[in-house]
Amino acid sequence: MTRMKEAAAVGQSIWLDFIRRSFLDSGELGEMAAQGLRGVTSNPSIFQKAITASTDYDAAVERLVGEGRSVNDIYEALAIQDIRRACDIMQPVYVSTDGLDGYVSLEVNPKLAYDTEGTVMEARRLSSLVDRPNVMIKVPATPEGIPAIETLTGEGININVTLIFSLQQYEDSAMAYIHGLEKLAAANVDFSRMASVASFFVSRVDGMVDPKLVELGNSELQGKIAIANAKMAYHRFSELFSGPRWDRLAAQGARVQRPLWGSTSTKNPDYPDTLYVDTLIGPHTVNTVPPETLDAFLDHGTAARTVDADVEQSRQHLAQLAEVGIDLDEVTTQLMGDGVDAFADSFDELMSGIAQKVADIAGGDDNQTRERADFFTVPSGAK
Repeated sequence: MTRMKEAAAVGQSIWLDFIRRSFLDSGELGEMAAQGLRGVTSNPSIFQKAITASTDYDAAVERLVGEGRSVNDIYEALAIQDIRRACDIMQPVYVSTDGLDGYVSLEVNPKLAYDTEGTVMEARRLSSLVDRPNVMIKVPATPEGIPAIETLTGEGININVTLIFSLQQYEDSAMAYIHGLEKLAAANVDFSRMASVASFFVSRVDGMVDPKLVELGNSELQGKIAIANAKMAYHRFSELFSGPRWDRLAAQGARVQRPLWGSTSTKNPDYPDTLYVDTLIGPHTVNTVPPETLDAFLDHGTAARTVDADVEQSRQHLAQLAEVGIDLDEVTTQLMGDGVDAFADSFDELMSGIAQKVADIAGGDDNQTRERADFFTVPSGAK
């Protein structure tokens, strides 16, 4: 039994934070699914690296240029095809888990992170274009994203809430999902196959907090705050998805919105490379890992229930952080803003890279190509 299957036996699904055309062509994704992989996530940074830093897509780009497609249209055609293919490859997992797993996530345009109406329109459009029951649309947990999550859930669209760093963001995301399900219940809509995850980012918290602790000469809390933060989110999950209100939805077939641990690669080389996987395993959770972290986990990770262990110690660590003068709310607010900006930058780099490929094929100026393609606009149909 692989460690992915061992983790599943404890209640955690391992998803892969990676997609690329050659990975799909080679059959590797299907092989990994047979070994216990239970989902796939993507984001603008992943597509930027896949499309612009490889030759995997060059033939498809050339064909699309020949069809007169714009840069935006080319990106969308490439991404939608990859997501559809990944959904089809993961379909057996979706079926065998009765819709619990087997999902592939596609993110809305990051330029819409602070636009509720635009996010709703874009998510609807992408869901319709992919047209697979096991697609999840990623929506960021910005203040503007939260009402979009409620609306989309209330329309029966599976949502992966992304860029969650704080407990307040987590609670807002969970309640948006619950409110959305209650709308479906009021309309007598069957939501027994609805699924959602709340992507709580982990290692980036230590990445910002640890340098502050170093400046204060505090070594005791280094490498511990991100895990403590995530464990407290799991504790809140246990509270939110229990009790009379949730029980009424569960009686109608509702599934909990599972916490998904994102940003679980270890950024500090002094820390174990499976630190943010081994310490957060437990029932009703997902961990989406990049390939190198998955390889490490398969080689020497530990698949044991840990996510609800030492909760009081985690609470103490967070209290101690406040005592030394570090405001975690300020940290997580900055991380969310930085995360939105990073994905938007990656999206710009992606579109610029495609524009360059188009210019190379057409033998023209990529600046003119970008202008013809409305380079800095959001897709048609979104505001």
